Amino acid sequence: MALYYNRIMDEQTSNTYSSKQLCKLLIDYRKPVIIILAIAALAAVLFSSPIFITPLYKSTAVLYPTSSNSISKVLISTTFSTDKDIMNFGEDEQTEQMLQVLNSNKVRDKVIERFNLMEHYDIDVNQKFPYTKLNKLYDSRIKFRRTEYNAVKITVMDSDAKLAAQMANDIAEIFDSTMNQMQKEVAMKAFRIVEDEYFSLCKEMQMLEDSLNTLRKLGVFDYESQVEMLSQQLAIELGKGNATGINAIQKELDILADYGGASYAINERLDNDRLQLSLVKSKYEEAKVDATEFIPHKFVVTSAFTAERKSTPVRWVIVTVTVCSTFILLMLIIAVLGHYSNFFHGKTEKESVKKDEA
Repeated sequence: MALYYNRIMDEQTSNTYSSKQLCKLLIDYRKPVIIILAIAALAAVLFSSPIFITPLYKSTAVLYPTSSNSISKVLISTTFSTDKDIMNFGEDEQTEQMLQVLNSNKVRDKVIERFNLMEHYDIDVNQKFPYTKLNKLYDSRIKFRRTEYNAVKITVMDSDAKLAAQMANDIAEIFDSTMNQMQKEVAMKAFRIVEDEYFSLCKEMQMLEDSLNTLRKLGVFDYESQVEMLSQQLAIELGKGNATGINAIQKELDILADYGGASYAINERLDNDRLQLSLVKSKYEEAKVDATEFIPHKFVVTSAFTAERKSTPVRWVIVTVTVCSTFILLMLIIAVLGHYSNFFHGKTEKESVKKDEA
């Protein structure tokens, strides 16, 4: 136990001695240390200047997606029931959809084209892999992320403060136009299908109406009521023995016998078509609204504004980290030099003792 205690005391004494020795060495080498730290600080200031690092300004915009993307379903549909209001903010699903669209090639290509980023980022089209470099710069300077409140934050970093703000705001508009474009492609196809069905049904009904008009000119209006009425009149004329009246009624009955069945079938078909037309017409109107009208797919919570100060690089952080790192490195070097100096100094002392003893 005593040996263990003595060893701990020796280690503490050694550590204290080493610390004192290191402090002594730092004092001894204070001038070189100060000069080197000053040079490191000046170098950090120089290499963090705009000559070597392009200053970037940050602008952000915050959006919320809408809860529904269909105008007709929410506003005019009488057959589709939903608890979603067009004025409500979207939830998880709509937020994920917004992020997916913002990260899509459709939005990326429109942003690159609108702001001519190939030229703005000083990328030579003739160099090797220009579009790979462009995409890497785009991904590093334009970011989209989901906030804790289910909103989407657009962050743009650029060397031009005004352009950064404009890009952030325009990306929100590009998202809207991209969503409308994608939905319009589907909505137009659906509208064409419903439109063809609607006009086909209208054309068929018009043909049936023309057929009925032809039958009406022949005297066929309502087959069942006419047959009942003519049968009563025929009985009366037979009772009177009126041959002329009987012949006239018989001719009308013959016409009804020839065309009455067709008239009845056409009327039945028209009744079915009218019912079908009312359903198809409602679908036609909904599809037409979806194909021709647009609503915003976002709520802009925070619009981007021009930054007054650059975001990167933070020069004082660079200078501080550089100076601290240099100081730590110098301490290690001095400690190593001190260790070897003591080693050789101790060796020299031992050799001197041996000479004295001899």
